[in-house]
Amino acid sequence: MTTSLEFHNPALLWLLALLPVLIVLRGRAGRNAAMVFSSVALAKRVSGKTRTRAGAFLFFLRLMALAALIVALARPQLGRGHSEVETSGIDILLAVDVSGSMRALDFATRDDLANRLDIVKRTVSHFIEQRPNDRIGMIAFAKEPFLVSPLTLNHDWLLKLVDNLKIGRIDETATAIGPAIGMASNRLRDLPAKSRIVILLTDGEDTVNKIPPVAAAEAAKAFGIKFYTIAAGSGGNVPMPRVNARGDYLRDRAGRIVYDMVPSRVDDKTLQEVADVTGGKFYHATNREELASIYDEIDQLETTKIKLKHYSTYDELFIWPTLLALGLIGLEQLLANTRFKRIP
Repeated sequence: MTTSLEFHNPALLWLLALLPVLIVLRGRAGRNAAMVFSSVALAKRVSGKTRTRAGAFLFFLRLMALAALIVALARPQLGRGHSEVETSGIDILLAVDVSGSMRALDFATRDDLANRLDIVKRTVSHFIEQRPNDRIGMIAFAKEPFLVSPLTLNHDWLLKLVDNLKIGRIDETATAIGPAIGMASNRLRDLPAKSRIVILLTDGEDTVNKIPPVAAAEAAKAFGIKFYTIAAGSGGNVPMPRVNARGDYLRDRAGRIVYDMVPSRVDDKTLQEVADVTGGKFYHATNREELASIYDEIDQLETTKIKLKHYSTYDELFIWPTLLALGLIGLEQLLANTRFKRIP
């Protein structure tokens, strides 16, 4: 429920700008004097008395009454209403590979030595920011999958969790794509959303061999879950930085990152099958620009329909400035005929 003060005829409020004009006009010279004095000394002494300020005070009351009448004519209203937002109910689960190979620097540039995971985190964060009306959750996987966040509309909290993703918090020596698909499906299977999708990103192939990825995808299809799969990284040999026990990059005496060229292989065929089985789509990104465009395309494919309903009721408030104006006029007339009465 929200309340707001509005005016039905707001254009009339411009009439308030005429009030300073009236003040200026009153200050100009008036009519010729009815009586001529040989000296103004008497008038000077009288003008210093408090009572001679009565005219200014009465004029001020008339101005305030006029201002109140203008506000009344503009019809102030107190609006009380509420809005309802109806969305299409898309639930999105992000599955991100955090195995050791995500340290590869094939997405890096001369000015930005970011590894694959760094670029993925930036891209995913932008995707989350573009979907404020959807429930979004996240899992990460290496040798085993783990839940980063359940589905939530608290995207500020989710963005902080994305920023805290690190390689090495779980065993980074393998890639469990099949178990990741299984966990993602279990997080979505019983939810009443109209559309349930998983965006799975990996730079390798399933090396755990616990659950075949395509078999896990068949199970997801039975629950109406769609998978968009993304293969991230270049094929062939890629620069892999050396790290210490804490996961920090090793550098030479000149401060340059020490790296080795290691083979990189992505199982495009399996990821394509996973997407095809569930009615999704497969992508392959070999640089940061392609990765960003992929998430943008998915954002367009899975649009959220928003319907806004707004209800309002209004209480008329013009009676109050009208009563104020009448009261000021009455006070002005009372004072003008009693305490501040003028002699012709």
